[in-house]
Formats: sequence, C-alpha cells, structure tokens
Amino acid sequence: MEVLDILNLGEIAQYFSKMAMFPVFDLAYYIVSILYLKYEPGAVEVSRRSPVASWLCAMLYCFGSYILADIMLGVCPIDYFHNNSHILLASAVWYLIFFCPLNLFYKCVAFLPVKLVLVAMKEVVRTRKIAAGVHHAHHAYHHGWLIMVITGYVKGSGVALMSNFEQLLRGVWKPETNEVLNMSFPTKASLYGAILFTLQEAHLLPVSKSTLICLFTLFMATTKAFMTARHSHGSPFALIESWVCHLLFGSPLGIEDAHDHHHSAPAASAPLSPAKTKEELSEVTRKRKPKKAE
Repeated sequence: MEVLDILNLGEIAQYFSKMAMFPVFDLAYYIVSILYLKYEPGAVEVSRRSPVASWLCAMLYCFGSYILADIMLGVCPIDYFHNNSHILLASAVWYLIFFCPLNLFYKCVAFLPVKLVLVAMKEVVRTRKIAAGVHHAHHAYHHGWLIMVITGYVKGSGVALMSNFEQLLRGVWKPETNEVLNMSFPTKASLYGAILFTLQEAHLLPVSKSTLICLFTLFMATTKAFMTARHSHGSPFALIESWVCHLLFGSPLGIEDAHDHHHSAPAASAPLSPAKTKEELSEVTRKRKPKKAE
C-alpha cells in the first residue's frame, strides 16, 4: 500500500476514469470502426452504388451498441442520435474514409503505427461503454446481475452482435458469421469485462471502479494493439477456455473452434506465414479486384 501511495496510482486511476472521451477518443473509435467496415467485402462497391446504405452501415458500426442496449432496457433506440456532434463527427469520418481523393485519409489511418494508436484508443472507449452499461443496468435493476452483465456485454460488443443485420443493409446474408457462434477477442473480453464490472457494482470485487477501469483499459489496449501488430486473430483466453470447457462440458483439449480449423486446414501444406485478421484478408481480396469503383 505504501508503494501505491507513493505512486499515487489511486489518483491517476481516478483522473483517468473521469477523462472525457469526446472528441479525441470518440474520433479514434469512429475511425477504427469505419475502417473495419471498409475492409468488409463489397463495402466500397456499396458506398458507390448506394451511399445512404453505406452511411447507415457506418452509423451501426459506430452506434450499434447504444441502439441494442437501449432496446434491451426499454429506451427509444434512436435516442442516441440526438447527439448531433457525434453524428456529424462519425459522418465526416465515413465520408473521408470512403470518398477522400486518392484515398489519402484511408492510407493515413491504415498506416500501421497510426492504426495501433487508434486501436488502443478505441479500447479506452470500449471499456468506458462496458462500465457505463453495467452502471445503467444496476441503476434500473439493482439486483439483476444477469441484466447488468448482458447490458455491459452488449455495450462493449453490440456492433459485432448486430453484424448480420448490418450485412443485410449491404445485401449480404451470412448467418454462419454470427458473432455468438464465433466470438472474437473483443466480444469475449467485453463479456468478461461486464462480469468484472458487475461484481464490482455488487461490491463482491474488492477494488474501486476507477481502478478497475484503468486496469481493464490497460489490458484491452495493450492486448489489442499487440494482436493488431502481429496480425493475429487468436485469443489470449484460448488456453484457459480450453481447460474450462474440458472440465465443465467435456470438450477435447487443445482443439480450436471449427471456424478457425476449417480455414487453417487447406493451408497445411503451404509455407508458414503470419496470420492475418479477417479485416486484412478482406482488404487484400478487395485490392485484387478490378478497380472499377475507384
């Protein structure tokens, strides 16, 4: 405790937990979210053919978690859209990423060192959203632990959970990409984070909320930035999840989920290369197509 007092970690965590997200961190969140939208196959073509549909998809990427959480809590799902400054900022980012001359803005934000900083900043916002979702649900349902977990989980990963609906706006239907069936690292981390913040709200976790926000943000930002730098789509929870699933559900140890195994099997005889994320693979595929839309 003396070391903590000397370093003033409590005061640092308190300051960090109260730091405003708008406009800097929210801007990073919108940039990374819409950047991932552009990585989706056919997203550029849709933006040229139907800018309105593309804009709606971008708004879902930016505000889908708020919409889904409001629906769950019985609040008007378009309530968040009264924040004109957020809508204008997200719309400006969408326009620059998709329609900036010579793709200059896209090339700048997709440059790896810049992208790593933006990805880390996005995780700061994600953690705040999880904590805010749990707190909101705790205020409405004081003893509803499950409601608190689900609300925090949705706030942190609502965009991924609405991916199938967003795909429909682009004329795509891929039910096998359901995020609940194939959970990515951010989705899993949002669930675990929601559990931690729920335990903290219930006073079952002996740590202050500001400290938990600071520690969880540090974990999310460093892990996601490291995974982005390594072009990894794995999960740091894989080993623990494998043992827990084996213990509770009898799942075989050391076996990846069917989705990853299916995609890795054809490449068994090929030379080893760094794993790429889904977004980067989609970007490579898009670049190989004739650039009619460009």
